[in-house]
Amino acid sequence: MSSNKKENILERLFKLKENNTDVKTEVLAGITTFMTMAYIIFVNPSILSDAGMPYNGVFIATIVASILGTLAMAFLTNYPFALAPGMGLNAFFAYSVVIGLGVSWRAALGLVFIEGLIFIILSLTPVREALVNSIPMSLKTAISAGIGLFIAFIGLQNAKIVVADPSTLVRMGHLFSGPALIALLGLIITGILYSLKIKGALLLGIIISTILGLFNGVTPIPKGFIAIPKLSDWSQVLFKLDLRSAFSFDMLGVMISFLFVDIFDTAGTLIGVSQQAGYLKEDGTLPKADKALLADAIATTGGALFGTSTVTTYVESAAGVSVGGRTGLTGIVVSILFFLSLFFQPIIAIVPSAATAPALIIVGVMMLSNIVKIQWDDFTEVIPAFVAMISMPLTYSVSNGIALGFITYPILKLFTGKGKEVHWLVYLLCILFILYFIWL
Repeated sequence: MSSNKKENILERLFKLKENNTDVKTEVLAGITTFMTMAYIIFVNPSILSDAGMPYNGVFIATIVASILGTLAMAFLTNYPFALAPGMGLNAFFAYSVVIGLGVSWRAALGLVFIEGLIFIILSLTPVREALVNSIPMSLKTAISAGIGLFIAFIGLQNAKIVVADPSTLVRMGHLFSGPALIALLGLIITGILYSLKIKGALLLGIIISTILGLFNGVTPIPKGFIAIPKLSDWSQVLFKLDLRSAFSFDMLGVMISFLFVDIFDTAGTLIGVSQQAGYLKEDGTLPKADKALLADAIATTGGALFGTSTVTTYVESAAGVSVGGRTGLTGIVVSILFFLSLFFQPIIAIVPSAATAPALIIVGVMMLSNIVKIQWDDFTEVIPAFVAMISMPLTYSVSNGIALGFITYPILKLFTGKGKEVHWLVYLLCILFILYFIWL
């Protein structure tokens, strides 16, 4: 098939010209997004294996679930968002539910499956879209900026520039050794490339940082190039969910927790990255929000069947958006790279988190720029926005930030005589979030 015919097919499928993009830009965006989120291929199996799940089986399930979710998002919405098992959601699954509550990992997968089915039902009704669109514009802006702070914080942690401290919670790491040195050099190099408007600056920064890491041992030498996955490994987790145990009354509170965390984690990411991409309308609504949420729900349900924890939209999608990704073609590229990673695990595994940290920090800076859209002369808008924004990195959760924003926003409005400005759903969510924090 000629290149012109291929481009015509891609144009019809993804409306590239209408979205002011082209094939080259979308491919670059897809590679950039994949490079910034590829860590999940190894981190997710590591976390879920602590809950007793077979590492190699979860490795395959993670990739297959990511492909399903990202393709669903690409074809249902034509948005450049990538999906994968969510960080935080996998930790909740492993450490809080399985280890903390003593729930078997098979029953926990059953809970995720049921949650996904509920999401699908909600996504086929106006309820879930109404939840997303009812979020006040100041909170939507705060969510975008808060996610920027959050992913920059993740980048600083991955680089070991910020490390844990028992006295102060966090402190500065050793800047001129190991991962921190590579990340600092990568940040400077990537910043220069980006300032010079060089195409693919983020991706080039990741590649250069990976090469630099070879000189101080941060980047490991690859142990081969190709590794064929074993289907027998996947069969250990594939369709192993325990629905009978998941349907018990004792599990109701856990399932509600999964439901709340996932729905608002996804909503926050969609809003934050959509604002960065320019998808939000002037009234703050997100076109095709119902389809985006449906794609997320399909991914969660499929992920549970495949053998992994809750799948969600990734904040790292902002990295691809920042280099021009505007359509589902970006997601197609991400999906292809996820598929190839099944066979080229040794090569992908050498990219250290210190090499992707500069990209996350720079994307965080760009997302934080949305803060100027907040009405700084109205404290009933500013305080909830700030609470939502700062809570995301400090509680390590997008959904926590949204919840605290939803609690403070209507209360401030109500007691300053501006209660009529608030959507009734916001009052309802305020009450639900308060109850959630008290009982769950």
